[in-house]
Amino acid sequence: MPTLSISTAFDSGAIEVVSLADHKDIQLKIRPDNASEFAQWFHFRLQGAAGLPVTVRMLNAGQSAYPDGWKNYRIVASYDRQHWFRLPASYDGQELKFSTTPMAQSLYFAYFEPYSHERHLDLIGFATESDLVEVEHLGNTLDGRDMTVLHITGHAQSATAKRHVWLIARQHPGETMAEWFVEGFLERLLDQDDPVSRVLLDRCIFHVVPNMNPDGAARGNLRTNAAGANLNREWQTPTLARSPEVYLVRQKMLETGVDLFLDAHGDENLPYNFVAGCEGNPGYNTRIEALEEAFKTAWLQASPDFQTAHGYERDAPGTANLTLATNWVGQQFDCLAYTIEMPFKDNANLPDEEYGWSGERSKKLGASVLQPTLNVLDSLR
Repeated sequence: MPTLSISTAFDSGAIEVVSLADHKDIQLKIRPDNASEFAQWFHFRLQGAAGLPVTVRMLNAGQSAYPDGWKNYRIVASYDRQHWFRLPASYDGQELKFSTTPMAQSLYFAYFEPYSHERHLDLIGFATESDLVEVEHLGNTLDGRDMTVLHITGHAQSATAKRHVWLIARQHPGETMAEWFVEGFLERLLDQDDPVSRVLLDRCIFHVVPNMNPDGAARGNLRTNAAGANLNREWQTPTLARSPEVYLVRQKMLETGVDLFLDAHGDENLPYNFVAGCEGNPGYNTRIEALEEAFKTAWLQASPDFQTAHGYERDAPGTANLTLATNWVGQQFDCLAYTIEMPFKDNANLPDEEYGWSGERSKKLGASVLQPTLNVLDSLR
């Protein structure tokens, strides 16, 4: 019989092995980020278990960053790293447990459908092929990876008359649905047969950062970069020493200006797609409130996967944390700014028993956000 083994020596791999002595009781621990205590992301390969009934226990799930995230959660698995499906899991308040009988000797498991650095580079390559896209290298991360922004616009009108729309994703690298969202967004935006895209490109300049945290993504971190910085708490005073990713993107924003800002994320607990605005900002006003309502109303019409009944509580006036990207950008540029949240679990309004919320569904949602963008375009300034 083949020897059981578990490996993580690949992009975003992360788990700690406690015991592989018994295939009916494989014991693991979720590994924290490399320089912080955040622990939730996992991605590993089990080998040598074809045809064997396997039970896996993650012993420290109750001590993870978001233990409520394990309630009604289902494991993501794949044989070929292309097609991911869900496996039932149970959580008793301490351990996350699941069982399966692999059909092949190699089976991958992950917290959510991974988005690899190679796919990230392929996405940049896809965009580069369009004559509507300018790829700009902003600088480097602490691990030496590229920080890349895509500037996208059509050929009509002068650049000075166009609105500046920014979309960033994966400040928290384990929230891989965010880059799937960007992929769907870019595929539709660059489709010259799509009338919504054509109008938007004639009237806007889009600035897209598909992965704000490539170091954390490659390292298999949930929320932080190589230095242990939570990038979505760095926007007031970023530094090249601790958070160059934010520093570089922020500098470019100050050059271009921002009329609409979208920051794509994933939420561990809530099984819904929703947005969070900057209602607690000192500069929040009736104009921004009207834009928020118009945007949400248009998105509800564009995608049944979006909803407004469930989400975060609104900040009280004047209490916003301005270290968050959405709050800082909204305050700095007096613009419509939204954090977009997608589930790690499933969309409870439209559940999918086999796949749950997935990369493909994230792509569809990313494509759909072009419609509300068009709907508010004339009111942005």
